[in-house]
Amino acid sequence: MDAAENIRQSIARVTELRAAQTSSLALATAVRNIKLFQSRRFMGSYADLMRDPTVRPATQFFLDELYSPGDYSERDAQFARIAGTLQTVFPRPVVHTALTLALLHAKTEELDHAMAQAWLVQPETTPEAQRYAAAWQTVGQPEARRQQLSWVMELGHDLTRFTRTPGLRLLLRTMRRPAQAAGMGALQHFLEAGFDTFGALARKRGAVEGFLETVKTRETQLMDLLFDAPLVACETELARTLGQAR
Repeated sequence: MDAAENIRQSIARVTELRAAQTSSLALATAVRNIKLFQSRRFMGSYADLMRDPTVRPATQFFLDELYSPGDYSERDAQFARIAGTLQTVFPRPVVHTALTLALLHAKTEELDHAMAQAWLVQPETTPEAQRYAAAWQTVGQPEARRQQLSWVMELGHDLTRFTRTPGLRLLLRTMRRPAQAAGMGALQHFLEAGFDTFGALARKRGAVEGFLETVKTRETQLMDLLFDAPLVACETELARTLGQAR
């Protein structure tokens, strides 16, 4: 299956999940709560990086583009519409990054949807950290979680490689108008913002590698805790992390 078909299938899956949420206000609200919780958790887990001027832009980029509760429907619609022309407009490495982004998005939506269903089973008076941890353990799927993190890391490494490819920044800039005309503005924004963010970080020796390794280590440690630790320990750690986000 080529990149275009993979992207179409990924976006079709996201559209299917969104339709199910549209038909149920309770489910849609639960999905929103899950995403808001995860965004706050990310802010807490990386509060120290957000205070570090060297890595703050990269941390903010991950938060905005990968861990945000924001509405990505415009980007999804563009992906579905232009999947077949991606390979004729963008260089092959950029197409690979677009595919990774689509796969990550679909997997994230699937997991968030399942989490929301588990979230709804619990009493509304349940503290949110406990409710989230219980939903996580109910859903399980450790392999899917590891794949999700692997794609996040892949995107970071891809964007870093772009910054070390001679002439690619100029190419992205010259493609801005054609990309907008072809309905690829959201993808173009992601690529340019990622290129500039990781390009600045890459100018400091070892900074990108250190940032990505920090994210990988902390996310892996949290996943291991949520899968293996007693519920009370998970709740305590999540509540502590949320406190750091304030």
